[in-house]
Amino acid sequence: MHVFGGAPGTGKTTISMGLAATVTTGGRWPDGSRSSAGNVVIWSGEDDPADTLIPRLAPSGADLSRVYFIADIREGNERRSFDPARDMEPLRRKLAEIGGVRLLIVDPVVSAIAGDSHKNAEVRRGLQPLVDLAGAMRCALLGITHFSKGTGGRDPVERLTGSLAFGALARVVLVAAKHQEEGDDGRTVRLFCRAKSNIGPDDGGFEYDLHQAELKTHPGIFASSVLWGEAVEGAARELLATADATGDDGEGGTLADAKRFLADLLVDGPQPTKTIKADADGAGYSWATIRRAQKALGIEPAKEGGHFGATRQQWLWRLPVTEHAQREHLQ
Repeated sequence: MHVFGGAPGTGKTTISMGLAATVTTGGRWPDGSRSSAGNVVIWSGEDDPADTLIPRLAPSGADLSRVYFIADIREGNERRSFDPARDMEPLRRKLAEIGGVRLLIVDPVVSAIAGDSHKNAEVRRGLQPLVDLAGAMRCALLGITHFSKGTGGRDPVERLTGSLAFGALARVVLVAAKHQEEGDDGRTVRLFCRAKSNIGPDDGGFEYDLHQAELKTHPGIFASSVLWGEAVEGAARELLATADATGDDGEGGTLADAKRFLADLLVDGPQPTKTIKADADGAGYSWATIRRAQKALGIEPAKEGGHFGATRQQWLWRLPVTEHAQREHLQ
């Protein structure tokens, strides 16, 4: 069982559809390793397959013939909505009928709890049938959830909505976050991290971006897909703390000090971003504070060093050249 959490707007559903697409095609994961191909079964209590999920699967390159959606339950001559809290047996029969299921997605996973999702015993009782089903079918179970409000700075596993049992019962906990500050190229930096793993390393992750593209089959309709970026190192708690950093502590506090530090660092010429990060870390400044100082000073990053895509290319920060500074340089 995997639990995948994050704040609203981090693209949890889009990422999940990207993972599903990888499974259906036997594609490659963000680290370059290849997935075994198989079928994917999705139940969503929040998004409609026709207007939300399929449009996100398509640009991700999914083999839609391998994707199955759980909708209604037929009882005699009547139909009702699927309830993950009580319909495990019909689901088991359907998974066996489909065959070759490698991934089962439940969104949101709290819907599998018939009782109080904040009580440890009831959460364990509700999730265990899902976990047993995934084990019997030899497929991964991905349960999607949200972060609770007002939990910034805490361990990411503790930030999952509901009882701590959600994080405790999961073998792997994945989290997504987006920086409040923009990246070097002006994009919003987003992070996909591993917050817990009982079967491997429990740190590190990948940057990602959400790409909007027009659907080839429906001109004028746009949908999002996930684009994976570079690997990141560090514990999820530290990575998320940097991503969540907001606010401005005023000219009399850390920001003013950071502006002076950054100006002194760049006064003799441009510096690579990696060097600035290392120096700032050594001086005790968080990267979020340095980014606020960069904006306050009007520093515009620029990529230099060879043709596009060259290995020697790097991002450089330089102080803006004012009229006064130009006169002093000429003198």
